[in-house]
Amino acid sequence: MRITIISLLLAASAALTGYCVLMFSLFEPTRDTVPLLACTGVLWAMFAAAVFLLRRVRGRAVVVLVLAGSLGIGVAAMVGPPNTSTDSARYAWDGIVQNAGISPYAYVPADDRLDPLRPEWLFPSTVRSGTVPETCQGQRIVVTHKTASDAVLCTALNRPAVPTIYPPAAELYFAGIRLLVPPTATYWPLQLGGLLLSLGTTVMLLVGMNRRGITARFAAYWAWCPLVASEAITNSHIDVLSVTFTLAAAFCVTRARFWRGGVALGVAIAVKLVPVIAAPAMLRRQGWKVSLAAAVTFLALYVPYVLMTGIGVLGYLPGYLTEEGYSSGNRFALISLFAPGGVAVFAAGGLLVLIAALVLWKTDPDRPWLGQLAMIGSTLLILSPRYPWYALLLLPFVALSGRWEWLAIPLALILRQILPSLELTWAILVALGIVVTGSFIRLGPAASARMLRAPLRAARNLRGPR
Repeated sequence: MRITIISLLLAASAALTGYCVLMFSLFEPTRDTVPLLACTGVLWAMFAAAVFLLRRVRGRAVVVLVLAGSLGIGVAAMVGPPNTSTDSARYAWDGIVQNAGISPYAYVPADDRLDPLRPEWLFPSTVRSGTVPETCQGQRIVVTHKTASDAVLCTALNRPAVPTIYPPAAELYFAGIRLLVPPTATYWPLQLGGLLLSLGTTVMLLVGMNRRGITARFAAYWAWCPLVASEAITNSHIDVLSVTFTLAAAFCVTRARFWRGGVALGVAIAVKLVPVIAAPAMLRRQGWKVSLAAAVTFLALYVPYVLMTGIGVLGYLPGYLTEEGYSSGNRFALISLFAPGGVAVFAAGGLLVLIAALVLWKTDPDRPWLGQLAMIGSTLLILSPRYPWYALLLLPFVALSGRWEWLAIPLALILRQILPSLELTWAILVALGIVVTGSFIRLGPAASARMLRAPLRAARNLRGPR
């Protein structure tokens, strides 16, 4: 009966995922986000119910259900174009440019010299009606101007007047995907790539859990999660590639394959830099090997692009950090409450260094996932990004540790994305409260009481004897 109910829930989740992709998006002219919010809420509720019911299922049925759900929901996520982000349009363009023999860091998309490469689906023609000036029509389409001629340019790319931001491993992936399809192929090649990476991560989790005696049902935290369907597949965020390599690095290191683990970590960092926060938990044993292999791999991937473009390989990264408020300190939702402005930058940096040191000191080198979960989750809470796809990196370590309470963080980021009027600080505070409460419940009353009394004992020791 449980297997039947779970199967029905997964089938319903797949059907609703496809319906949400086809019917709702953040690009609607009226921007009515209530239907998308409701659909997302139902998907997460069904996800929670299916995971809960899976607790009593045993044997091969768990593996079959996890894989079937990952495949079914993933395929459903491909039925329509991206509905919350236009990043994959930039991915496709970077791939098209590279396959023409041009560095993606050399020119901005609006540069006139790239006119021969522009496919209609990424750069639709302008529309003129009578005396009305040229304009652009269609969802996801924005108006910009070419850099030299100043002619109107319609494009599906975001930030078309700035160079790409993505590191070299991501750019190689974009080029590889687009090399297999004609320029007229739209969003589906990258969505298919996201599906394959998502499934590969599910399989890697199941195999790794089996070898380490971890309950296989925890893999559902990744395989069935609505965030994976939406951001790894529908919106094809490159973060899923970094997740795959970060997980591979963790598994390699725990099997004493330190050089291989370092190479995998270097590739992950060269995809999107963010996976560097997963490194401290992997450095407890033979950390110099992991660090050296990661650094060499990272630099080697940059060499061809540096030779082609020079310092331009930095792309829009400095501008992005400023745009997102990290340079000024405005982005740090929680820290800004007590350390506003530029002080927040130093406070956030110091806090992250402290957490990284604690993770390095306390992590079990044979089972680093809890340390990685704490490091990645704490970083998301401290940096409080606007975009939920950054939380994809958290999910495999939620699965490996079984700490479901940390799912509150991606939920908070999703809620903030769909409802921009929501104060991010409150969403992050609620997520932090859920994580702390869940952790205390998991520890039990006695251990929780000892943890709460520890700061009081430390304070008494500092005061000395009366």
